[in-house]
Amino acid sequence: MVKRSTKRRAAKKATSKKAASKRPTAKRPATGMKLGISAPIDQRLACLAHNLWWSWNPAARDVLESMDPALFAAMGNNPIKTLKHLHPTRLATLAQDRVFHQRFEDAWTQLQAYLDSPGWFGRTHGGKAGEKNLHVAYFCMEYGIHECLPLYSGGLGILAGDHLKSASDLGIPLTGVGILWKKGYYRQELTNEGDIRALYPEYDFSDLPVTDTGKTVQVPIGRAKITAKIWSLTVGKVTLYLLDTDTQENKAKDRTLTHNLYGGDDDNRIRQEILLGVGGLLALQEMGVKPTVYHLNEGHAAFCNLERAAQAMESGRSFEAAKEEIGRSSVFTTHTPVPAGNTRYPIDLFNRYMKGYGTKLGLSNQSLLALGREDESDRNEPFCMTVLALKFAARANGVAELHGQTAREMWMKTFDASSPEQVPIGFVTNGVHPQTWISEAAEPFYEKHLKPKWNDVTPSYNPWKKVGRVSDEELWGLRYRLRQAFITKLRAHLRNQLIYHGEPREHINDLFDVLRDDALTIGFARRFATYKRAPLIFKDQKRIARLLGDADRPIQLIFAGKAHPRDDEGNAFARTILEMTRKGPFRGRVWFVENYDQSIGRLLTSGVDLWLNNPVRPMEASGTSGMKPPLNAGLNASILDGWWPEGYRGDVENKNGWALGEMDPQPTSAKQDAFDAEAIYSTLENEIVPCFYDRDADGVPREWTRLMRNSMTTVFPKFSSHRMLGDYMKSYYMPTHRTAAKK
Repeated sequence: MVKRSTKRRAAKKATSKKAASKRPTAKRPATGMKLGISAPIDQRLACLAHNLWWSWNPAARDVLESMDPALFAAMGNNPIKTLKHLHPTRLATLAQDRVFHQRFEDAWTQLQAYLDSPGWFGRTHGGKAGEKNLHVAYFCMEYGIHECLPLYSGGLGILAGDHLKSASDLGIPLTGVGILWKKGYYRQELTNEGDIRALYPEYDFSDLPVTDTGKTVQVPIGRAKITAKIWSLTVGKVTLYLLDTDTQENKAKDRTLTHNLYGGDDDNRIRQEILLGVGGLLALQEMGVKPTVYHLNEGHAAFCNLERAAQAMESGRSFEAAKEEIGRSSVFTTHTPVPAGNTRYPIDLFNRYMKGYGTKLGLSNQSLLALGREDESDRNEPFCMTVLALKFAARANGVAELHGQTAREMWMKTFDASSPEQVPIGFVTNGVHPQTWISEAAEPFYEKHLKPKWNDVTPSYNPWKKVGRVSDEELWGLRYRLRQAFITKLRAHLRNQLIYHGEPREHINDLFDVLRDDALTIGFARRFATYKRAPLIFKDQKRIARLLGDADRPIQLIFAGKAHPRDDEGNAFARTILEMTRKGPFRGRVWFVENYDQSIGRLLTSGVDLWLNNPVRPMEASGTSGMKPPLNAGLNASILDGWWPEGYRGDVENKNGWALGEMDPQPTSAKQDAFDAEAIYSTLENEIVPCFYDRDADGVPREWTRLMRNSMTTVFPKFSSHRMLGDYMKSYYMPTHRTAAKK
């Protein structure tokens, strides 16, 4: 019996292997260079570093960081730049270090297994006729994949980076399209006078994990044609193509087109958007990518639709037929819940660069302009990129349930609708990529208690349900360790910041005596748009000073954020926060961390106990920053805006944070600010502070840990980017792919 059973198991195993070998796998992207077993160690490390998979894989990240930890930190956590500056002696040591070689081989083996895996898509769709040939082209103006790549400004870019990572983890065939910004967004510096200084360092592409494809495209921008070089970036199983116009073939004005993200005037902006939309489409064609679904993430790439229509008409189609065909294969995601935030161009500026498309499409100038107008009969209405994207996409969505509702109300005129229900805009609530935002210090806790299998995820993957089995003591121990690690790193970061600004060392030491690793720590870090109201907590300075300065129950506030350099009001908010850090009752208890970027975002969301969010409802489309602290046992206190109405649980048993204010608006903005500020103070005084500081004989705040457990188990399973991609697949990508195939 034993022998026959063994034979059956062996036969079953062989059959399983044979079946697995037939499963389709995602095409493996290049990892930067070919790797031979006898290749020099620096080449092998460079090969690993050229796939951004390392940025969310602990084993690979640790190998690259261990080349020289101090140098790695000094190089902005950039392994390519670290390799360039690595001392020859250290490189020789690594070449002879057997332990290092073994760790490298382990990480490399993990990468190869990851790339070879069919992933969730391959297992569920790869064998189905009509589904396995899905390919999504994803256009976005910015990508926040890692801080060593300055291709992002804020939440839109971070979302796009997480979108690519989850597409890779799930094995969804997707190619990204963007721009390789030579100077990025900007580096923020706060002067001693309280002014905001925008610095624009120029990045050397040889320091970045990008590869020159050797190919270019000629992009028509107005009457000129601009040469755009195509670079590639590998993000796990996903390839991101990036355009660069800083080439010798171009005129000086055109070379600077890809220097600054969101830089310059409207003339520069429209040319950048033509480059992304039209140039991005041409780049995909040049690289041989044949999408079945075109996903425009925000309206910046909407000119892609006009070029696609022009190409479709070359085969004899009418404009209406071409427009309908393009719509069947198009998905559009809108992110901006206020009309002023949607890009609009004056008629003369639009005509300067895009009037020629009227001839290509067989349209009069007024008919062409009407494609970007809410009221097509209004000959004076500017051209709106969001309207253009909406009119060409058969499927469109907002980025949270509330935002979908807001978008339907906002774009009724575009669809000539008499009620919001008639507007064809749905929603896919945003999510964040788990491995990217779990703190390194929390990884041992995850491995011990949750045992996640990150290389084999599904849209519904949920290791957080196991948190229910973790004791209060262990959960509180995690939160304490994360806060302690955060304060240690924050002190080092702030010390350098203060020394740079000439603060005397004795003052720095005095301030750090106030900054504690056992105090209730509240974080506020995001783009400093005025509707987010960063300084709201200081509306009643005496009241918040009493709360912060309570000797028995202290609070400390950590701020970080950037506004656009030309956003005077947003930068005034930053100056207000800076002023608060220097006021007597707030010194050492309120801190502003300069140059908010992805690394600072990870630092804050991992370490703070409470994430504060107080936008003007309903102007927060989603607000993904608040989804990250629950990964690290943090809690949220937020206005019920963006994602929080879907995430908040207010019943006693499942309570997982705090809702600030009320759903119904106040009659004026001044009254709204006063009402919401009062909600912050009263919630802190009556609920948050007592909950955090009321401890039992073992020193554990039982109610706080209960909320932590509820937050981890209820928030993240619903707000991961894996779930988000699953929703896009179910409601947008696959239906669009099937509809487009029926043409």
